[in-house]
Amino acid sequence: MTRADQADIARLDTGGSRGPADWIEWNLGNYAEHGFGLWVVETHDGDFIGDCGLTMQEVDGDWLVEAGWHVRPDARRMGYASESAAAVRDAAAESGISHLIAIIRPHNIASQGVAAKIGLRLEREVHKNGGPALVFGADL
Repeated sequence: MTRADQADIARLDTGGSRGPADWIEWNLGNYAEHGFGLWVVETHDGDFIGDCGLTMQEVDGDWLVEAGWHVRPDARRMGYASESAAAVRDAAAESGISHLIAIIRPHNIASQGVAAKIGLRLEREVHKNGGPALVFGADL
């Protein structure tokens, strides 16, 4: 993901307080600090679908590696999130990450399904960023 992706990122519901430019800057900072971040997800024809990748997330005082994904509303329920999240999980395992999580809002049933498809199971419920969240996870 680069600054040139700002118009595409603006099409996503990233669920936070960051706008598209701040989202990209945060992602670039993740790469600089941790060596990983979010990937742009595209079709084979180059159509922007969303993003997916690894970020560090604080959960109850601990910093954990999270697999996160966002898909354009009109491209949901087509398998893009599951395919990209599985690739991210595999990349995390290959890089030596021992435990992977996904933080998902309780109402986001589709993302809970993606988490289950890539082998993550519900570990706990937390309060994060102003509301309830489910933490799915698995040892890799």
